[in-house]
Amino acid sequence: EIMRLVVVLAVLMGVSGIPDVTISPPTASADTSAHPNSIPETGAEEDVMATGELNPNHYPARRAAQVVQHYLNTRYGSPFRLIGVQTVHSGNAEDVADSGRKYQLELSVNDIITNTTQTCSAELFFPKGKGQQPPEVKALYQKYKTNQTLMSSDFAQQLRSDISTLSNSKLPSDSHGHIEPDMKPFWHLGILASSFIMLNESTENTLYNVAQVANITQLTTEEDHLEFDCHTLLHEMVSQEIIHWKMLFTWSPAEGVKVVQMKRLPHRHEREKSPKTN
Repeated sequence: EIMRLVVVLAVLMGVSGIPDVTISPPTASADTSAHPNSIPETGAEEDVMATGELNPNHYPARRAAQVVQHYLNTRYGSPFRLIGVQTVHSGNAEDVADSGRKYQLELSVNDIITNTTQTCSAELFFPKGKGQQPPEVKALYQKYKTNQTLMSSDFAQQLRSDISTLSNSKLPSDSHGHIEPDMKPFWHLGILASSFIMLNESTENTLYNVAQVANITQLTTEEDHLEFDCHTLLHEMVSQEIIHWKMLFTWSPAEGVKVVQMKRLPHRHEREKSPKTN
């Protein structure tokens, strides 16, 4: 069922992918915001770490651009602002002694929800060494003033007054990628929280998207922020692996999304092999 969902979403997002590194403008359908800038990974190209000027159409530049997307969503995303890479204009990569590799990108990013586009300059550094370390990202991005701030405040007030709004919800709700309009803000929150994981786990050889928010539940809290328990399925498109993560995250219009806890769950076959206890 999960793989069927991934295939369906990949087909639905095909018009939004980047066969020429350019995404066509999103439509109002639920699945266009499902994977901002979902990039098909066929494995047809060799994973050679290019140095110098990069071809914007090739995977090294496109994977690096996806990392920038995750970074921007962790910094600027909201239930009513979801950022996706639209076009990679140019890129450059270089080895930095024995410490890692640095990428410089010029790209256009699109607010999937409002369909506004702007250019963005980004610099990424992928560290080398023992153990995986998250990439370091710097990006010049202009956060435009929109009515999303008021929408976020109204949405937060609604959730505070009725905590039963969200309990054990799966998004998309079926294998066809369907999301009810009133559930889209929760889907966006799941993507934003997952962006922290995808940013942390990304390397030069990965390409992450959210396949499904398997479960998202609002928790009771007396704090100013709202709190959510979330089980998300990430699609690592190079290996074609579906990876399960559990998260506890908070959100408020003022502070944005903050991931408090994250835990990678074992694969199903690993759980089945676990010794049973009496």
